Amino acid sequence: MLNDLSSRKNLTMQSSIVIICGGGPAPGINTVISTVAKVFLKSGYRVIGLHGGYKSLFNDNPSMIDFNFTLADDIQKQGGSAIEMSRYKPKDSEFNARFFVEYNVKLLVTIGGDDTASTANRISMFLGQNDIKIQNIHVPKTIDNDLPLPEGSPTFGYYSAKDEGVRIAQTVYEDARTSGNWFVVSAMGREAGHLAFGIGAACHLPMIIIPEMFNKTTLTFDKITRLIISSIVKRKILGIRYGVAIVSEGVFHFMTDEEIISSGVNFTFDDHGHPELGNVSKAHIYNMLLQYKLKEINLDIKSRPVELGYELRCVRPVSFDLMYCGLLGYGVKVLFDQGISGAIVTSDPAGNCIPLYLKDLADSNGKIKPRLVNMNGEKVKMVMNEGMQYLGEEDYESARQYIPNPEEYDFKKILNW
Repeated sequence: MLNDLSSRKNLTMQSSIVIICGGGPAPGINTVISTVAKVFLKSGYRVIGLHGGYKSLFNDNPSMIDFNFTLADDIQKQGGSAIEMSRYKPKDSEFNARFFVEYNVKLLVTIGGDDTASTANRISMFLGQNDIKIQNIHVPKTIDNDLPLPEGSPTFGYYSAKDEGVRIAQTVYEDARTSGNWFVVSAMGREAGHLAFGIGAACHLPMIIIPEMFNKTTLTFDKITRLIISSIVKRKILGIRYGVAIVSEGVFHFMTDEEIISSGVNFTFDDHGHPELGNVSKAHIYNMLLQYKLKEINLDIKSRPVELGYELRCVRPVSFDLMYCGLLGYGVKVLFDQGISGAIVTSDPAGNCIPLYLKDLADSNGKIKPRLVNMNGEKVKMVMNEGMQYLGEEDYESARQYIPNPEEYDFKKILNW
């Protein structure tokens, strides 16, 4: 009994780090957790994984897991997360220092997107105001690739999710060719179109639609539908009666509630009266509106919806993310040893560990602006101009055998380019 009490006392006195995972899953989380756990265990720290994110951190009975080397080593290559994730965002009034003091915490490691990072920064400031010195370092995670990291540095999970998305999209394309149908694919992406663009470009899909394309016009469902039909007709002119169009779900974030509700879909609504987009398939909406329009213009084309969302988030990480997430995990220890806090850990293509301070990234409201697809980049311009198939002025005469008003389906006119 005395040995038990002594053991628990020593565990409590031991310096510890705590790891929290926020938001949704992304391939490579376990690689980051594994790497961070190993390097800090090696240095004599207790490594605590906190289930349930920030909600558990300020709970009287936190749900947690103690990492040893064997557990950390076992999860290194696995998809998903060994630490239960949460999107819970605490209010300032919920902050307290109990957990940090009781477990002698020296570092809070957060793995997540901008909301998770911003909350960690708020907590760090709260602790500083109460004379409790805790470092916090954030590891940037999202398959959306939309955090403002240095040029050429992706968010971890993006490449693995894109790889799985490409595998599925290629299979769907073969189905389209085999059946002579069209498929409308929706790809996850909160505000930015990186994932849809990356999948579409890799698969040479004839139509890619991302929110950034609408930089000179208002984004509407009608324009999305006409862009897809532009590709359908162009392919028919080329003698190809099948195809795949991919649309980023990010387009919804640039539409008004009125535009979304006008789609005809029966939405549920949140407490603020906004349609709950998470309860519906975006691919179903795009495809349904396309079918209505095809019927209206008497174009006999069958199309089917495919959703790329949850299927991508917990796949096993590809070799790029296995290496990259390992470097980010090592980088956490490097920044910690340098006394750095309130920063995002990054690793450039050469492997250099560089901190990005949250205070430098946030706007006046504390919000970190998303990194959007650069429409002026050479890669994007080449794919849009050379890789996709759509109607232009030179196609009007040929297109009239399928539609009476091809100018309404001119790709560049729709976008006001």
